[in-house]
Amino acid sequence: MATGELTKRVDESELGYGEGLTSSGRVSAAKMYEPAGPTGPFDTRQLARLDEALTFASRETGLDFSVYLGELGEDSRATAEKLHSTTTDPANAVLIAVSPGERKIEIVTGKTAYTRLPDRGAKLAVASMVASFKEGDLVRGLVNGLANALRMLSDQAGPAPR
Repeated sequence: MATGELTKRVDESELGYGEGLTSSGRVSAAKMYEPAGPTGPFDTRQLARLDEALTFASRETGLDFSVYLGELGEDSRATAEKLHSTTTDPANAVLIAVSPGERKIEIVTGKTAYTRLPDRGAKLAVASMVASFKEGDLVRGLVNGLANALRMLSDQAGPAPR
């Protein structure tokens, strides 16, 4: 204890629900844990579906698939490429970047990933996502569109090389 520091003695009758006085005189408090739910546009089920689609695509192909949802700015390709470069293994990564407000979709593939997933496959996946977005419900369209695009891209890339 530092010089000049005062300690306050706590009367046990002042303790609240879930609080207790330890033998050293410190107050210990038990608090109810409230897990934070999703804070974005997706509910837990939708996030689980997207996670499942990402996991499946990555596991089946050996490529590292990821999704970015948000603003891409005026030079959407440069922003998507910058995001792609921050992945763990950019050469083996595929990033799907979607900016609903700007009505932009970018798919960036690394050098290794590109050999298995050429532009034609990426364009088909983008067309599938655009069709899903036109259904009217943006969130459902994103979930369905991204899940379908991931399935298409993993089919195009084929199984992971052994």
